[in-house]
Amino acid sequence: MNRKSKLVKKILAGFAVGIVVAAVSSAIPSAEACTTTIVTKGASADGSAYVTHSNDSFSSDPSIVYVPAKDHPAGSMRKVYPSAIAWDDYPEYNCMSNPRLVAPERAPGYDYPSLKPTKPLGEIPQVPHTYAYFDSDYGVMNEKGLMLGECTNNSLHLEYLEPKEGRGIFYASELGRVALERCVTAREAVRLMGSLIDTYGLWGTGETLLVADRDEGWVLEMQPTPSGKGGFWIAQRVPDGEFFVAANQFRIRAIKKDDPDQIFNPRLPDMLKEVGWAAYDKQGNMDWVRSMKAAEDFHPYFALRRVWRAMSLVAPSAKLPAKVKGWDTERYPFSVRPDHPLTLKEIMDLHRDAYENTAFDRRAGENAGLFASPYRYGGNKWERSITSRNIAYTWIAQTKDNLPAPVCWLAVNAPAESVFIPLAVAPLPAAYEKSDRNKYDPAKAWWISGQVTLLTRGYYSVFSPEVRTAAAKEEQRAAKLVEASSSQSPEAFAQTLRENAERTLAAWKTLYGNLLVSHDADHRIDYDKTQSGRLKADKVMKY
Repeated sequence: MNRKSKLVKKILAGFAVGIVVAAVSSAIPSAEACTTTIVTKGASADGSAYVTHSNDSFSSDPSIVYVPAKDHPAGSMRKVYPSAIAWDDYPEYNCMSNPRLVAPERAPGYDYPSLKPTKPLGEIPQVPHTYAYFDSDYGVMNEKGLMLGECTNNSLHLEYLEPKEGRGIFYASELGRVALERCVTAREAVRLMGSLIDTYGLWGTGETLLVADRDEGWVLEMQPTPSGKGGFWIAQRVPDGEFFVAANQFRIRAIKKDDPDQIFNPRLPDMLKEVGWAAYDKQGNMDWVRSMKAAEDFHPYFALRRVWRAMSLVAPSAKLPAKVKGWDTERYPFSVRPDHPLTLKEIMDLHRDAYENTAFDRRAGENAGLFASPYRYGGNKWERSITSRNIAYTWIAQTKDNLPAPVCWLAVNAPAESVFIPLAVAPLPAAYEKSDRNKYDPAKAWWISGQVTLLTRGYYSVFSPEVRTAAAKEEQRAAKLVEASSSQSPEAFAQTLRENAERTLAAWKTLYGNLLVSHDADHRIDYDKTQSGRLKADKVMKY
């Protein structure tokens, strides 16, 4: 996710019964970014393969769009669009943060009759048939079970290459969408995206795309060239039975010729030498991380601390160090084997983590926020945890042999104060598409979830346990529903999950009202019990 989105001023107000909950109103750069993981089928408790991704940006478009499968006439072309999530808005292309895309030919969810269509950067030949998929600021997963995740990475060589005439036409988001439209397997998708980079070139920032199907998981990392021609890219397979995490830093290390677990342009080593970027590890191998100068945005608290935390949660026996000396440390392996097969709940909890019960616990001690909040506000570079106040949505993409259709478990807003809802890759409830974060709409999932999220953040230690309990209840019920519906047809399964989503969103509306009532009741009880008429300190100021 982009680290330097445009400055955003948001005031979220107008909540029920006269209570106003406002977000920070001062201008704040979107300096926090995404966390993404692969859980291979051999590493999961139920034999599913998972890809997860938190989309962390103050300017992210919160809409989730269903792009239908289509047949295309011979000789037709596919437009390649820019993306504001890469860095900023591009008014010259009618490309803005919200909505991210105006392209009615792609999907009804991208049809905005009152807005000018987004202008493409170029075109590529279309294929006869494209698959259906879920789309967001980045592609999510397709009807065949191909799954994606993403994070943006820093490079001291080239932080950002803007789109211009004569430069590459692809950013990672459009690469992933083409792969979802055309590919069934992860290996096929990696090779396609690599060939598109070689042929049409990259712009934007350094990127990691996680690419997985039910059998294989791959990590594809890419970086624009200074000239804007072609691009540097390399992919590495995650061994089955292992877990991988990336958090805004390239993770592939040695570039190994003839390694069956790596795919890259054979000219990659020579390309790096030609631009003077080639760097090596202690064994003499060309090192991808060092060649990219993939320094952290705020070492060691921004990227590697999240890598340590995620790996330590799934494999505490590895005893990985929480502190390392440099951004190019080799102390963290590419992937780890979990101490036990991971459950879906454990994967959800990982994305809710704020270093609880560690030396870096953001809820405790002198660095804790009001009401033991794990979140920080203002322009300072606070230590980054996996959960973040600027998460627009988090997905856990799941594919498994006995599922009637691939499933996306989607939490809108930060999952620590939200709920994961399963959705089959099929037409979505209207609550998820065409969400406008600049205009309150009580029918949209973004706002239904946001009311609970912001109220909880205002009184974190008071409301968070109740919200977590409510989320766990809904998620457990949904997991049982998914299992019980495994014999349904794909169409019936999708309808079952749509109805469940609408039920859960209704329950979340009720939860918001109940939180308001319980909070008001607590205050009135304390008021009545105190002779002075002042609220009890232990109710108001929990740290």
